[in-house]
Amino acid sequence: MPARRLAARWVLPVAAPPIECGAVLIGRDGRIEAVGPDPLVPRPAGVPGESFPDAILIPGLVNAHTHLELTGFDFGAPPEPDFRTWIAGVRRVKETRNTDEFMDAVRTGVLECWAGGVTTVGDTGDTGSAIRALAELGGSGVVYQEVFGPHPSQVGQSLAGLQRRVDELGRWQTGRVRLGVSPHAPYTVSGPLYAAVAAWAEAEDLPIAVHLAESPAESELLGRGAGPFAEAWRERGIPLPTMPGCSPVEWLDRHGVLGERTLCIHVVQAHQPDLERLGRRGASVAHCPLSNAAHGHGAAPLAGFLAQGIRVGLGTDSALSVGSPDLLAEARAARGLAGLDADAALALATLGGAQALRLEREIGSLEPGKLGDCAVLLPRASAGGPAEQVLDSRREDVVATFLGGRGVYRAEPVGA
Repeated sequence: MPARRLAARWVLPVAAPPIECGAVLIGRDGRIEAVGPDPLVPRPAGVPGESFPDAILIPGLVNAHTHLELTGFDFGAPPEPDFRTWIAGVRRVKETRNTDEFMDAVRTGVLECWAGGVTTVGDTGDTGSAIRALAELGGSGVVYQEVFGPHPSQVGQSLAGLQRRVDELGRWQTGRVRLGVSPHAPYTVSGPLYAAVAAWAEAEDLPIAVHLAESPAESELLGRGAGPFAEAWRERGIPLPTMPGCSPVEWLDRHGVLGERTLCIHVVQAHQPDLERLGRRGASVAHCPLSNAAHGHGAAPLAGFLAQGIRVGLGTDSALSVGSPDLLAEARAARGLAGLDADAALALATLGGAQALRLEREIGSLEPGKLGDCAVLLPRASAGGPAEQVLDSRREDVVATFLGGRGVYRAEPVGA
């Protein structure tokens, strides 16, 4: 990989103050060698340099929760108000697609990520397409293989199936693509299966992602054995969850799932004791404000997460929920929910996402030694500081994206 030097009107390292007329030097190994004011960053002979005099250079955005295999699978309508019905609809749509279609969907999704300045994803799915496509395209992310099984009698079969799938998909792991597991959600996974998957993941040092405390219906299922999901379980002859009266967060913790390797997705239906529990366990959160709003689930307690010291990243969820994913739009929504300043909101979309995925030593900020993942945006307005200008931007304002110094996206010139 060739070395590369990038300069811009502003460079935002995120972990350090903005640099006016700054530059970044990326070595042949894809790692950053220097960041600073343009005159102070070396210009090695033979290293190509590129200047973006009107643009802002930021770390590559980190999307902590995606479903890339659902890219382009449009219902043609907003999310179904009844969450149980909507979930069933997603399953029906997936059953009509084949392997090639899922692969095409992921490839399209990865390219859309790069076009929006996103360089790393935390993806969940059950088809195995995401890890294969990311590896083939030279992408970056943690891919969580889903497992389902709401009936306790399914534990052995579901766990064995997950273990086989992980073994099969392991060959697609690269230095930038890691495999994890995702016992899907409390309304699709029994307590015993959660405990079994968590124990196996700990033994294998696999990261875990779980959809958690997303909807009121989930809280009703675990808290009172009532509501739409409880009704569905009764119709299918599935025993209701044990330990009624628990919040979803407490219920998952009692099954040994919460820990430093655990990414909790959504966490809307959570109160102060839940936040304290998440903080004690060291779990992280993928916050998806636009998806939460689209489904009518409410607003997650983002300010509480941050006050508790919980690692929080932003996610776009699936295209079925939000249409065209835009992580900067998620950052704007998160900013409004928690009263954040522009720098803190941008940090959620970069270093925060890296921390949530436990990749902060490699990505999320522009620092020597980290991978040269960065995006270049041409802001629409000059008002406010550079972080404000970035947040006011849209995904179509991204003019270039680099992954480990490799150019993976370049906007078409105006009028081309």
